[in-house]
Amino acid sequence: MSKQQTGEFGWLPVPRNRSNIPTKANANSTKDDVEFNRIWPTTDVVRQAQAYVKQALSTETYNHSLRVYCYGHTMVSQHFRDWIESVEGSFFETWALTCLFHDLATTPENRNDTHLSFEFHGGLMALQRLQEFGAPKAQAESVCEAIIRHQDPGETGMITRLGQLVQLATEFDNMGFQPHLIHEDVIKQVVDQHPRLKWSSCFAKTIKAEIEEKPWCHTTVLPTFAEDVAGNKLMAPYE
Repeated sequence: MSKQQTGEFGWLPVPRNRSNIPTKANANSTKDDVEFNRIWPTTDVVRQAQAYVKQALSTETYNHSLRVYCYGHTMVSQHFRDWIESVEGSFFETWALTCLFHDLATTPENRNDTHLSFEFHGGLMALQRLQEFGAPKAQAESVCEAIIRHQDPGETGMITRLGQLVQLATEFDNMGFQPHLIHEDVIKQVVDQHPRLKWSSCFAKTIKAEIEEKPWCHTTVLPTFAEDVAGNKLMAPYE
């Protein structure tokens, strides 16, 4: 394994219990310019992945994926600057690919295509497609692992930086968790560019559908997941 690829593609470890995350008292989240076209990478692999994913996802899920990118980009830029020291371009490219693919396997077609839980199916889809699009193996693997573990919070062990970031950013958009990590002004900018379109009720229905179809699925480790998504008070004014 290349040490450079380990850092630039988000492979470095962080505590799964999130002891590295700023608290409400010391987060100091600020207003920021979150102009999507300014912060979104435009590399060839991202363009191919975006075109592929956009035609497969509903508008609601696609918008969610882009909001997750914006929130994660803001979190890293304000709270985890050391993560991108000397690797900013490749890290955010890998982050964009993770956001695009992380919910691809939630579509009815992709859910019905396999017995696998959606995170595992989505991770494997990303691993295959991204290498076809020209992504280095280490980058595609990083995206794959992050997607597989993006609904795997816990108190023990470690997770990659990319894996932790996709947990934080998806939880923020889906449930309003860790609100101190993002300034309210950033939320308004992001939602203006990528409207929620009643995302809370839309995604809650998807969660329930997967559990009904696959009662063994990994989503069942989060017993109040659908209720937490449907009851997202932070994002209620923007639905």
